[in-house]
Amino acid sequence: MLALVVWLIACGSSILALVWAYRFYREMMGADEGNALMQEIAQSVRQGANAYLKQQYKWVAIVFVFVALLLAVAAFVLRVQNAFVPIAFLMGGFFSGLCGWFGMKTATYASSRTAAGAQRSLNDGLQIAFRSGAVMGLIVVGMGLIYICFWFALLYWLLPLIDEAYAMSLQQISVAMLSFGMGASAQALFARVGGGIFTKAADVGADLVGKVEQSLKEDSPRNPATIADNVGDNVGDVAGMGADLYESYCGSILAASALGVAAFQSSRGLPEGYDVTTAQLQAMLLPLAIAGVGILLSIAGIYAVKTGEEPTQKALLKALGKGINRSSLLVMIAAVVLSVWLMPPVPGTLIFGVIPGIAVSIIVGLVAGWGIGQWTERVTSDEYSATRKLAKQAETGPATIIICGIADGMLSTWVPVVIVCAAMLLSFGFANGGSFNDLNCFSLGLYGVGIAAVGMLSTLGITLATDAYGPIADNAGGNAEMSGLEDVVRERTDALDSLGNTTAATGKGFAIGSAALTALALLAAYVEGVRDGMVRWGDEYVHHEDVTSDGVYRITPDLLVEKTGDESEVFLVLNPSIDKGEEVKAWRKATDPKLDSATVALPGEKHFGRVDSIGASIVSVRSANLKDFLIFYDATLMNPRVLVGVFLGAMSTFMFCAMTMKSVGRAAQGMVIEVRRQFEANPGILDGSVKPDYETPVNISTKAAQREMILPSLLGLLMPIVVGVVLGVGGVLGLLVGCLTSGFCLAVFMANSGGSWDNAKKYIEAGNHGGKGSNAHKAAVVGDTVGDPFKDTSGPSLNILIKLMSMVSVVVAGLVVRYSLVAMGIF
Repeated sequence: MLALVVWLIACGSSILALVWAYRFYREMMGADEGNALMQEIAQSVRQGANAYLKQQYKWVAIVFVFVALLLAVAAFVLRVQNAFVPIAFLMGGFFSGLCGWFGMKTATYASSRTAAGAQRSLNDGLQIAFRSGAVMGLIVVGMGLIYICFWFALLYWLLPLIDEAYAMSLQQISVAMLSFGMGASAQALFARVGGGIFTKAADVGADLVGKVEQSLKEDSPRNPATIADNVGDNVGDVAGMGADLYESYCGSILAASALGVAAFQSSRGLPEGYDVTTAQLQAMLLPLAIAGVGILLSIAGIYAVKTGEEPTQKALLKALGKGINRSSLLVMIAAVVLSVWLMPPVPGTLIFGVIPGIAVSIIVGLVAGWGIGQWTERVTSDEYSATRKLAKQAETGPATIIICGIADGMLSTWVPVVIVCAAMLLSFGFANGGSFNDLNCFSLGLYGVGIAAVGMLSTLGITLATDAYGPIADNAGGNAEMSGLEDVVRERTDALDSLGNTTAATGKGFAIGSAALTALALLAAYVEGVRDGMVRWGDEYVHHEDVTSDGVYRITPDLLVEKTGDESEVFLVLNPSIDKGEEVKAWRKATDPKLDSATVALPGEKHFGRVDSIGASIVSVRSANLKDFLIFYDATLMNPRVLVGVFLGAMSTFMFCAMTMKSVGRAAQGMVIEVRRQFEANPGILDGSVKPDYETPVNISTKAAQREMILPSLLGLLMPIVVGVVLGVGGVLGLLVGCLTSGFCLAVFMANSGGSWDNAKKYIEAGNHGGKGSNAHKAAVVGDTVGDPFKDTSGPSLNILIKLMSMVSVVVAGLVVRYSLVAMGIF
């Protein structure tokens, strides 16, 4: 009954989010669209964005079908994973892409309406842009949560109704659902990389030729790349971001749920009156309940966003802060209530004897997200000294502003790193009562880290709205410029756009912060995938035609399986004594798989036969804790496989950034050549007597993005598989650690450098350091073009890469456990 109540809350909230998204969409569509020219410009952008996404989805569909076939082979031929994974992979990718498409559709309709609203007042422009961004936020959380609710209902209720043989344990359900996030991660990476390449190729071409070489205004109708630039804002910053945060949202909930089940794997430490299944179910449901209530409170926060007519970043940030702060405070209160209701009251973890410590873990996640957002605002907004000092560097040329911007971005990483590290330790400690050294409480602490990520993203409905509205305001400014509206309109849209740069950087901070917490949770969840892979291996082994009688068999020298009828139980052989080298060698070289009672005795019996003679202990895989698995795979830095994995993980983030930035460079080169060609072939473009060819630059960006997005995306998909097959489970753990640590710092550095360069340029354009057209302005534009792929292509794609590698690792855990070179004794 409890499961049904929580499921109804989560499912009802997700449906309400979609209903409210539709309501905001209808409100936006009912607003004034502006004059005929404004409508024509918006229509051109809309057509370009639609054409690009259709082309992108065709290529992605081909890749998805191929990967789904490989997953089907793994599920039905090799039997190393759940049979639903191929279907869920396709569904996850479909929903992720759908979120991006709905967001793009809304944004392309909202741009001219935002410009028309800004004609009336700053608040009208903000309301239209922000409510349109809220459509994206609510669609992401609504579709993400309803997707999770669908699979939970199918696996938990419907399959057992069809046939009792299909019933799965909560551990199997949680691992299966966790692997379902791979489709969303893969689609998000394609969307972010492809959209990022498109938008930055167009942006760089438009800025370098139009603004630097020809001294044209931002979004001048005489610039052939203007429409492509505006299309790029929608397919990269809106559609790509929607797919990105859909993946983050689902991944955090699924990882926390899996860790909630793992936290109560055994009966040790259970509260009085609870059995293992009840405790696991309630811990699994808590993240769903938080996400569901977070949706309702995000909607409440959206209505608090209002502003006056002062077009300063400080005033506008205060307006957005009202909504975010209201939602965050309400979620904190809800976290306490939901934790008291659902979280098993584990002795030693209760605050005031009533409130589970996990409630504080959720609040820690929220506060960490807020803290990263505040710091990002401080280092990227032109209301603060860091960006103003960077703008002053432009007075001495492009080199100095680029050097200073890179240094500022590197320096800005220390606060987010400290915040995330503190959040990990605090959420871990509050969840398990500060028992950092108690192995029995270790999984409970990891559950606290996982649910902190859920807390950080619980207000995603409104935080994503503050991010998605930025590209809408940017497009509105372009629409106002191209349609020749009065200067005050452009002043208002520039204020909204400049704020959008800051909120976009803040949104990226939230995304990478949640990625760090979620990736740590997924690192622990990977061990649950390994556990599931071992159990599946044992089931397959005892049903093999050569295994006919009950007894104990050796799957590998260190992995045993007990056959009892059609049932199997798998055991780890741990810690053979280094003083008994010859006996250990004999044990490993023994070829007979069947062991008799003189050879081995399982836990619960006094005699351990030859296992005892090699100084080893036996632990059941089903009840083994995280430490047991780490010992089994020797997951320490002294293991060369693990250390090599760490290096490969760190290397992969730099390779990924290099590949995506070179892709932007190649695509931008084609754009620059085309824009220059048009100016030379048709001199009348510059005096306004000839209309530029807008379509060719759009086609150049489209083709370049399709061609260039495949290789970087394949890196994220293939690296965990290759490393797993060669280096085994220990190598994969190292890979994920290296990717997480280097990727987090690199992503923060690139996002903050790019955001500060962009706002430094806008600060100069506001009349400082010589204003538009000055040498300082031209230097700042060059800095901004360097920052474009930093903040909109490589940087934001890194958090998806981190989680995609983790998700792929979970999905292929069974394959690695069984078929890696290490498992087969080759390496």
